[in-house]
Amino acid sequence: MSGSKRIESQIMHYELKDYCITNKSIFDPGIVQITSFWPKATLLDVPTGPVFMTDAVSHEVGTLAPLFNSVDSSGKTHELEAYMKEGKSVILYFYPRDSTPGCTAQACDFRDNMAQFQSSNTVVLGVSKDSERSHGKFIDKQSLNFPLLMDTEGELHELFGTWRMKKNYGREYMGCARSTFVIDSDGSFRWLRYNVKAKGHVGMLMRELGMSE
Repeated sequence: MSGSKRIESQIMHYELKDYCITNKSIFDPGIVQITSFWPKATLLDVPTGPVFMTDAVSHEVGTLAPLFNSVDSSGKTHELEAYMKEGKSVILYFYPRDSTPGCTAQACDFRDNMAQFQSSNTVVLGVSKDSERSHGKFIDKQSLNFPLLMDTEGELHELFGTWRMKKNYGREYMGCARSTFVIDSDGSFRWLRYNVKAKGHVGMLMRELGMSE
């Protein structure tokens, strides 16, 4: 494309082998983003135009949870079906970013109540798109006593519908909606909620599950 040619108020795509160059002038004139269109393309928590929007799935209590098989930051594999065979329930919670104030408070609340979850034969698994190194530092610094699953490419986020359109100060962008799913040993959703608040979430969850804090 000629450098002198300007695109003013529309988003246009030019396929160049495996990539698409997108002019996003309706959000930030003059900025060009290069985005991979491979099936496992990394999803970035940045503003995006309507052309990238897909309707996120919304699961419901009582329906079957999607089966997943994922590794944590230490390389251990966690398979939902395996936990089901052991008769265990799984709390799978999605959070935006390691070591941020809200995410730290939420993780520490899970950590401090781990005895209650374990006595109920419940496994807690955290999920974000952070790197293995970031997860490791977060676990070490906060002495977390539960695994953090790797999801750098956003596959679990897509599977559970937690990668959604967000708004902040009038800006729209795709990002992680803080969400929690409780999956019973029969594979069904016992409890779930999208867009939860970090502060007080674990206490509220325990009350609704009939656990004492």
